[in-house]
Order: sequence, then C-alpha cells, then structure tokens
Amino acid sequence: MRPATLLLALLPLLPMAARGQDATQPLGIGLEGFAYPYPVRFLALSRDGEAQRLAYMDVAPTAAANGRTALLLHGRNFPASYWAPVIAALSGAGYRVVVPDQLGFGKSAKPVGPFSFDRMAADTLGLLDSLGLRRVDVVAHSMGGMLAVRLARTAPDRVNSLVLEAPLGLEDYRFSVPPVDNDTLLRREGELTAAAYRKQLMTSYALSLPESAIAPFVEVRERVKGAGEYPRWLQSFVNSYTMIWGQPVVHEIPLLHVPTLFIMGAADRNAPGKPYAPPELAAKMGRNAENAQALAARMRDGKAIVFEGIGHLVHMEATERFDAAMLDFLNGH
Repeated sequence: MRPATLLLALLPLLPMAARGQDATQPLGIGLEGFAYPYPVRFLALSRDGEAQRLAYMDVAPTAAANGRTALLLHGRNFPASYWAPVIAALSGAGYRVVVPDQLGFGKSAKPVGPFSFDRMAADTLGLLDSLGLRRVDVVAHSMGGMLAVRLARTAPDRVNSLVLEAPLGLEDYRFSVPPVDNDTLLRREGELTAAAYRKQLMTSYALSLPESAIAPFVEVRERVKGAGEYPRWLQSFVNSYTMIWGQPVVHEIPLLHVPTLFIMGAADRNAPGKPYAPPELAAKMGRNAENAQALAARMRDGKAIVFEGIGHLVHMEATERFDAAMLDFLNGH
C-alpha cells in the first residue's frame, strides 16, 4: 500500500488528538466535526413523519475497475469510517465501494421511532437505486450482518455474494434474554462511562487490539453526550438493541441462496443482551464461530473460516488475513 493510501486508511483509527481534533469539544449527533476518510454524501429519506438524511461514502476504484461494486454494512457500535482499511483493499482491487451509515448511526439522521431490518433494507435498496446500482457484493459486520441477511432475503437478485464478518444473529436472543423495558435500557446506556464503555468493547468483543485502537469510538460516544440532541441519539441507539433482540435472522440464514462466506474470530463470544439473561442461559450464548460453521453447513452455498486468537473486529484485528479471505471469495464469485 502506498504511504498516502496507508495514511488515509488509518486516519479513523488514530486518536483524535493525533488528527488535530479537540477530544473535549461536544459533537453533534450527526458527528459533525468528526472526520471520515472519504467525502460524505447524503440521500434524502423520510421516517416517523420527519425528513431524514442517509449518509454514505462512494469510493471509486484506485486500480483498474473490474465493473463491480462492494456495499459495506457497519455494526452497531461503529461509524462507517471504521471500514477505511477494507475500503482501501477493495478499491485497490478494482471495486467501487459504497459505504452507508444506516439511519440512527454515524453521520446519518437519528429517528426516534422503532427500527426494523426490513426498513433498513428498503433504505439500502433506495440508496443503490439512487446510484444506479443493480447488483452488488455485500460485506457486512456485526449488526450489519443481520441487515445483510434481510437484504439478501428481500432482494436476492440485487446481491451477488455475501461476506459476513462476525455477524450478530447467529442465535435467537429471545430464547435466552427476557424483554427489557425502554426505561431500563435508556438508564443503563446513559450511565455508561467512557471507562466502562472501553472495557465493554475490549471484553465483550474479546479484542486482540490495544485500547488505543478503539479510543476514537470511545471519544465519539463521550463527545456526543454534550450535544443538545443527545437524548434523541440515546433513544435511537436503544431502539437498535430492541431491533436486534426482537427481529432474529438465524432462522432465515439457511434459506439464503446467495454465495456466503462467514469470517469469524474464534475468541468472539459477543451476544447482545447477555447481561440480562439468567446465568445458566448466558453461559451458553455467543458460541459464534461454532454457530457460523453449523449454519454454513446447512446452506446451499455457505462457507465459514475461523481466525484463532481474534475477536469481534476481524477486519481491524487481522487486516491482511481478512482482506485476503474477502477478496479471494469475492473474486471467485
């Protein structure tokens, strides 16, 4: 990778102080003032009777174009900027790369009504339509994996192949976790300090990264607390948990006909809602690598690979191995 390209890829992973940003200043809930690695555009949408904006990056190939487009779908705790190393790998292999922030996340608007994967899939298809993209390859992480499954089920003719990086939804969380009321979720999320959030990311995700690598995500969350619309951000974030808990996709995964590759970290035992589950059930949750392998075996065209010693952020923890596995799979389809 050329030095300039490497710097661009690593920009979102550097602490804000190293990029000349004041980590003490509040951010708007649309992350105004937080740099993304590529220009951000917006698609006008409507939700809850309000005008909304869907933010996205649209990155051209940096090598000879292969005529294909990769769509990247982010996880719940991360803005789309964390895809920078993957964008660099894909664009360097000739792919156009489209990278949205779903409504409720990153630089996109924050609706306060209930979320659904069906609505997110419709928004994503709307974005593809606006860009004239009929068919894409999808790379999705964590919560984005659940969205990718619903997208591929809703519009299988629009998805050429599917890479699921440490996806959520490999089990039905309702079987282990009881419903949690909105007030409790708001209180628990609102009380989470920077130190507690940092520990949650490092331990729940079993990350092999240094804490400095996730510092930008912790800083963003802390700075958003100073925004005048922080209560709106908090409600929107809580609604995404309710969606993940109450809208399982595990029962749909074996029905996918799209060629699918699971890329899993062997150490990843993340399972949303685990702290609310009875101890005897919580102990059985989050067997993600094993679940991915079992599901892949039931699919028409599914495959799972597992990286030992790696947690939930595979593309950041094992970047070169992730890129190689992803490109080998995409180029083979």
